Amino acid sequence: MHSLTRNTSSINELLARYGVKFGIYKNGTFREQLFPFDPLPRVIDAAHWAELEAGLSQRVKALNAFLSDIYGKKRIVADGVIPPEFVFSSSGFLKPCDGVRPPADVYAHIAGIDLVQAKDGTWYVLEDNLRIPSGASYPLIARELCRRASPQTFRTQAVLENRTYPSMLADMMRSVATDGICVIMTPGRYNAAFFEHSYLAERTGFALATNEDLFVEGNTLYFRDAGKGAVKVGAVYRRISDEYLDPLTFLPESLIGVPGIMDAYRAGNVAIINAPGNGVADDKGIYYFVPKMVEYYLGEKPILRNAPTYLPFYEEDREYVLANLEKLVIKDVAEAGGYGVVFGRDMDEATLRDWRERIVRESRRFIVQEVIDFIDLPVLDGEATVMRKADLRAFVLSGADSVKVWPSGLTRFSRIPDSFVVNSSQGGGFKDTWVMAPEKVKQAP
Repeated sequence: MHSLTRNTSSINELLARYGVKFGIYKNGTFREQLFPFDPLPRVIDAAHWAELEAGLSQRVKALNAFLSDIYGKKRIVADGVIPPEFVFSSSGFLKPCDGVRPPADVYAHIAGIDLVQAKDGTWYVLEDNLRIPSGASYPLIARELCRRASPQTFRTQAVLENRTYPSMLADMMRSVATDGICVIMTPGRYNAAFFEHSYLAERTGFALATNEDLFVEGNTLYFRDAGKGAVKVGAVYRRISDEYLDPLTFLPESLIGVPGIMDAYRAGNVAIINAPGNGVADDKGIYYFVPKMVEYYLGEKPILRNAPTYLPFYEEDREYVLANLEKLVIKDVAEAGGYGVVFGRDMDEATLRDWRERIVRESRRFIVQEVIDFIDLPVLDGEATVMRKADLRAFVLSGADSVKVWPSGLTRFSRIPDSFVVNSSQGGGFKDTWVMAPEKVKQAP
């Protein structure tokens, strides 16, 4: 471990050289910044990981069942488990996807589940990310560089291998692909996660494509291969948002989509990873109902807990929120990346009064949660070690016949003392996540 801390600067220099950056596009401005890496890993023991693995698999199975249902028979709404207002008013529910069945009936092929661990050891899910969750490449390349800096560390520690992610991704994509090759579609250099797109394309061996490399003919998606000409595409891991995916179906002004790709998808001729319309399942308002989904679709008790959450939509919850707002946290369901999160404890009386009025007026727009005092992790700050709040993004891959949890993850931490916002878009850093084997297993150097 000491070798890792001694090589912190050189590791971050290599990360910068490899282009391991995080881009932020907001309010019409693109800003690119380094994603600072801390060499002290988060360590999760085998017993905790076994519980997490079971809970994550269970949760993603239920979320996939929900997506299949909500774009199909809509039984969960008809049975009164989820109010229709929460489904059909969601900006993530896309009418052009209604009734469309993706290959193998898989919607959330890659789920990024954000969790925190409370000080009593309990894990809580904060968010489900089912659209285009990013971040797996960062711990991948960080571990690779750490292994170079200190191979002895990984010979003596019983850390589960994390180099399996590209093969897991490739196997999953092939399992749902129709007749054709697999490609990774990027909007290009100025996307926030372009490094990840190119890195995963390199590691999977799949073509990295922009919209100019793809076209649709006869409801079939093709890739323009420089050597082979037009090649059929069976699965496309798209790294652009739904609204930009197809200008003939969604935003006509999109310059980064592929005209007609939705026709190929509706015809069952290509798997789109993740499926368009998944946003309805990671809407923060829908999050409230995920434990109920587990019971409804799987007939099981949820293994993982939601953070204690209140919906102002319900009168009982609204009354509690209005009476206790000063100790709660408010989240705008339309925001992501740490934006739209406000803490009642930071408000004066006038601001609290304004927020109470707004919550009553826009009860569907916000969820309100108890503040979980989640654990701090040690972080290097120059020569000193300081404690900072940290979360974990775990990755779950769902293919035609299996649901697999990657034995690693992206640990993000705040670089601001006492801050509970750890998102990279808010200036946070990241760590490797060491999942320990139940018995001593050595990594390959």
